[in-house]
Amino acid sequence: MRSNMLAMILAGGRGSRLKELTSNVAKPAVYFGGKYRIIDFPLSNCANSNVDVVGVLTQYESVLLNSYCAQDQRWGLDTKDGGVFILPPREKDSGFGLYRGTADAITQNIDFVDHYNPEYVLILSGDHIYKMDYAKMLEDHKKNNADLTIAVMPVPMKEASRFGIMVTDKTGRITKFEEKPKKPSSNLASMGIYIFNWKLLRERLLADMETESSSHDFGKDIIPGLMSEGKRVFAWNFTGYWKDVGTVDSLWEANMDLLDPKSTLDLSDPSWKIYTQDIATTPQFIGENASVEHSFINQGCIIDGSVSGSVFFHDVRVKEDAVVKDSVLFPGVVVEPGAKVVRAILGENVVVKANETVGSEEGEITLVTKGEDHE
Repeated sequence: MRSNMLAMILAGGRGSRLKELTSNVAKPAVYFGGKYRIIDFPLSNCANSNVDVVGVLTQYESVLLNSYCAQDQRWGLDTKDGGVFILPPREKDSGFGLYRGTADAITQNIDFVDHYNPEYVLILSGDHIYKMDYAKMLEDHKKNNADLTIAVMPVPMKEASRFGIMVTDKTGRITKFEEKPKKPSSNLASMGIYIFNWKLLRERLLADMETESSSHDFGKDIIPGLMSEGKRVFAWNFTGYWKDVGTVDSLWEANMDLLDPKSTLDLSDPSWKIYTQDIATTPQFIGENASVEHSFINQGCIIDGSVSGSVFFHDVRVKEDAVVKDSVLFPGVVVEPGAKVVRAILGENVVVKANETVGSEEGEITLVTKGEDHE
């Protein structure tokens, strides 16, 4: 491996806060940004950072995610000695063991990591929207002679209790770490992105496996354990765009950020491309009486109505006199004549009937999925 660092993406979560969007697919496979899936972001970051061996640890509703990630050529990761490897839970002598926590997921795949014998292991989440150069983080890890480096960024203090929170000294070394504290000591939050020295992590994972009282979690068990032992644990400050799209509202907000000229989320930068599946379909068509303003319209869409401030995936149809405003429409959505969609996310192949209204200008974002056609 060019960086002597292997990546492991934790992609097994259910994502229940995304409601019906994850009833049949894992959260990392959820659509985003008009043509992507969430998993495209960590995979593309790996490709752009020259991390060419990537394990994707799947569990909940993994069929679609497994087949999607198996096409490693999408991200340029189909190298001779590398690739994307799907790592679901496996049957063992004691029975079929699901991943019991984030750390246990890595523990159950120690043999995979050992096969490549990296010096460093990069642990990632499969459900965040961001662009990051992991090679720069690794440089910092080496410079500090660190045992563990955690990517961090400040968050609003009112949200700090949702994260792993830490305090650092002037060198960046972490002096205090609290996992989702009720009364945070700071607003410096863990992004759930870690670089470990593999030899040390391997020892701690095996010890954790034998600890019955452990929840087998990085934030609750592994990191506090390293801190208590006085290991060299450092923070790496990230200053770019990052969003945990774990709720319907946050998923909608991240899509709207793509349309905001003040946002730092730029997916058109050719120097840091976000790779995805290329959908072969017809060109988009904008009718002579249609109106499209400040929106992302993918190929295959047919627009005969009015669209503003919205993100459309492929093959969306907005018919005559229909209005779509500040909304995200997944592939195959049809908005029939006279219908109105405002501040909503419409799941794949949803049909909004003629003259009906979905969503409102205020309140929570409205979610409609297949099987709930708005009538």
